[in-house]
Amino acid sequence: MGALRIDLNADVGEGFGAWSMGADEALLEHVTSANVACGFHAGDPSVIERTVACAARARVAIGAHPSYFDLRGFGRREMRVPASEVEADVVYQVGALQAFARAHGAPLTHVKPHGALYNQAADDAELALSIARGVARVDRSLVLVGLAGSLAMREAASVSGLRFAAEAFVDRAYDAQGRLVPRSRPGAVTSDPAAAAAAALRLVRERAVVSIEGHEIAVLADTLCLHGDNPRALDVARSVRAALAGAGVSVQALSH
Repeated sequence: MGALRIDLNADVGEGFGAWSMGADEALLEHVTSANVACGFHAGDPSVIERTVACAARARVAIGAHPSYFDLRGFGRREMRVPASEVEADVVYQVGALQAFARAHGAPLTHVKPHGALYNQAADDAELALSIARGVARVDRSLVLVGLAGSLAMREAASVSGLRFAAEAFVDRAYDAQGRLVPRSRPGAVTSDPAAAAAAALRLVRERAVVSIEGHEIAVLADTLCLHGDNPRALDVARSVRAALAGAGVSVQALSH
């Protein structure tokens, strides 16, 4: 096995109007990729402008974080939306982020669906294909990020001519099937920096996670995510990045 490497990404730009969320500028100092909310679950033109500018200054890879059109539910409520509507929504959101990135002299590198759209697409081949088609219509050079272990997302990317990047989470719990535990369940989210760092090292070195039931599950990931809306997101990011550096892991964006 060669030198270990991984991308470390964060969901950012999730404020809206006068309402702010997370310490994005500080967080961007510790990650290599940023998934910027596109306005459907959070974010607005001014928030997107500021977030993309911060990411460009930090030389962090910029990605779009499209969602169902669900501001009230922060994009975390399951929906049943026609495939053509999902595809158009993705084109709209990714296109907007690409325009902001270009305006700041930076490329858009990847697309990662948000919340319920992400989770449903992991097991819904039609939904996954709608997302991938939307991304491909904007730019086939973009990397599609999806849940590690999701055959639906991997195949949708392949059919649409996109590179797929498998993602794992350092601040979320997994079930025995390798899916994320619903946030409504106790223990679904961790704010413990040490626990997140340990999870990151296990994912990179052992290619595994320990499920909420205590079982080890194989997970092969290209990128690790931490959530910007986590109350201790900055502490988690520092701890994870330090742990990876201490273990000799090269932390690089997906575009490298």
